[in-house]
Amino acid sequence: MTTLHTLGFPRIGAKRELKLALEAFWKGQQNAVELLDTARELRQRHWLNQKAAGIQQVPVGDFALYDHVLDAQLLVGAIPKRFGLDAATLDLAGYFTLARGDAGHHAQEMTKWFDTNYHYLVPEWHADTAFSANPERLLAQVREAQALGLKAKPVLVGPLTLLWLGKTKGEAFERLALLPQLLAVYRELLAALAASGIDWVQIDEPILALELPTEWLAAFAPAYQTLADSPVKLLLATYFGSVAEHAALINALPIAGLHLDLARAPEQLDAFLPGWPAGRVLSAGLIDGRNIWRADLSRQLARAQTLAERFGDALWLAPSCSLLHVPLDAAQETALDTELRSWLAFALQKLNELKLLKRGIEQGRDAIANELAGSDFAQATRRQSPRIHRADVAARLAALPADADRRASPYPVRATAQRAWLQLPLLPTTTIGSFPQTAEIRAARAAFKKGELAAADYETAMRAEIAEMIRRQEALAIDVPVHGEAERNDMVEYFGEQLAGYLFTQLGWVQSYGSRCVKPPIIFGDVAREAPMTVRWSVYAQSLTQRPVKGMLTGPVTMLQWSFVRDDLPRSTVARQIALALNDEVLDLEAAGIRVIQIDEPAIREGLPLKRADWDRYLAWTGEAFRLSSHRVDDATQIHTHMCYSEFNDILPAIAALDADVITIETSRSDMQLLTAFGEFAYPNEIGPGVYDIHSPRIPAEAEIERLLTKALAVIPAERLWVNPDCGLKTRGWPEVEAALANMMAVTKHLRASLGERGSV
Repeated sequence: MTTLHTLGFPRIGAKRELKLALEAFWKGQQNAVELLDTARELRQRHWLNQKAAGIQQVPVGDFALYDHVLDAQLLVGAIPKRFGLDAATLDLAGYFTLARGDAGHHAQEMTKWFDTNYHYLVPEWHADTAFSANPERLLAQVREAQALGLKAKPVLVGPLTLLWLGKTKGEAFERLALLPQLLAVYRELLAALAASGIDWVQIDEPILALELPTEWLAAFAPAYQTLADSPVKLLLATYFGSVAEHAALINALPIAGLHLDLARAPEQLDAFLPGWPAGRVLSAGLIDGRNIWRADLSRQLARAQTLAERFGDALWLAPSCSLLHVPLDAAQETALDTELRSWLAFALQKLNELKLLKRGIEQGRDAIANELAGSDFAQATRRQSPRIHRADVAARLAALPADADRRASPYPVRATAQRAWLQLPLLPTTTIGSFPQTAEIRAARAAFKKGELAAADYETAMRAEIAEMIRRQEALAIDVPVHGEAERNDMVEYFGEQLAGYLFTQLGWVQSYGSRCVKPPIIFGDVAREAPMTVRWSVYAQSLTQRPVKGMLTGPVTMLQWSFVRDDLPRSTVARQIALALNDEVLDLEAAGIRVIQIDEPAIREGLPLKRADWDRYLAWTGEAFRLSSHRVDDATQIHTHMCYSEFNDILPAIAALDADVITIETSRSDMQLLTAFGEFAYPNEIGPGVYDIHSPRIPAEAEIERLLTKALAVIPAERLWVNPDCGLKTRGWPEVEAALANMMAVTKHLRASLGERGSV
């Protein structure tokens, strides 16, 4: 019989229960016992959801209070030594210190998990890093699942992937030197799991979908030979792309099963079949774990039946990857009309699709004839719906001239025009856009959406918040203030709600990191702007100050990457549609007197294809999309962009080719390491490296900010250097924001005095 399993499941709960519990714990409103009770209840509920859908092996260890890579570090005793904590005795306060920092420690660096929108905490490797097995937390979860009568399949981040994901610290050394000691710990973990009655362990090695250096590929065979005599069966899981080029290597590994992502890369199976070891399980990832569109069950059943004929009982069916990356349940979206909802499948619906495939394999197509007919109907209505295609959008794209994405003049000419009217001091200061989303702001927005607050009253409330934000920035003497984004729920959702071609869910939440959850929009049709989206708010803010207010937009690539995207058009075409819609907004802002405009693009790096061979094509169309969003603006209009929580060292030419007048980047968690690369590359335009980490509640000392800015001045000329936090401030409270910004301004003024001012606003 075909076995059904999942590689991982959403953690946050149908109503973001985990988020609420975490934030209550951090605020001291809930104790550790209450938080752990919430976590346990969620785990068990989600396991039972999977069991009810026919899942025969439930994942255990995929649930994390903050991040699964952080949990993997704890499992192998690899806490960064700078924290002075012991993984074996770590309490919740210590756990969250690693994730969020405290008064004496920076949090671990955070970056994107492969090409997803999830952030993980980056391990820190030293030449003398020591490992130790700490299986107790994982074993406790195994016992929980077993007590519910479930067959548990523990999930481990593979040893090579764990090493690869980390960064070396201190003296230079090769991370692979740590592998023998790490493998010894994995052997201990596998033995402990076997002693708890575990048969199968899923061991995730997604780095196989990358273009790995030769020495890393060569390490797989001896590494898995070391684990070969473990008393459990290993299911090696690959996902996010094809691993076909490694078929010979993987086929030779001593593993009992292999998971392949056959949603993103269905063709890769052909490379494995000729040398497939007898008796090895194939876990076929036929259901897309990354997007929210309903599967074409007729097509997938035909593929599943072919696989069943070839593999028999050695066939397992699964989503392509962990379902962490999709919302929980589309059935909750009762506000969507029936047709739109019929096109969607969230985590629970994807489990049902697996269940139907299994029944179709074992009982024949007739056994699921009604379900197949429903799937076929949904596919047909989506293809044929007049909601999908707009002739005016297609015509506008077709009419663009070849150089439409280019500014009229090069940066040096633009910079002269901009400095002439801006008259900013040396080391100009700004923020990234958002200010604290207070309880009052959220309450007003919620009441307005529910119809409990009239539009005029909502407008008055938001104007009052904007006025207060401008007042606070004036008091701090920030050179280029922002309106603060009080009216915005989310940097993508806010714009998507005002663009044709987007739809929105009520409860389609996905975890971004820790307690940070996002509700990605769904791009289902052609994108166009129907009316101005931000102009009135920015113009009102500008009326309150003589300083130049910066308009704030989310860029086309980020609007694309942080949405669930239609799969019937190339992503490059969708990005260009969004870019033209945003360009309408940019030109309206400029016409209204807003001549400093930030177009945020934090998602460009994370969207890079996993294979370097595909990078140039991707960077070409994403760069074009960004430039299209600001085409036709005047030389004197200063275009900013912002990027955070990604590594840019290897794509700096493409970042420079965006040709933004000013780029602000996250650098504080990495201690300005990223900025060094910008200096070595000789980044040609202006740059604002973040001088403190806004994702931590700690307030940076003046000495700390000055040290970072001094490092920045060593690689970026003072006349091209801006001063700003790492990211937006919406998640912080006003007391810490004002204290941190006051320290930032004090340091800036001190450095200006030492460098010599060139005038002020």
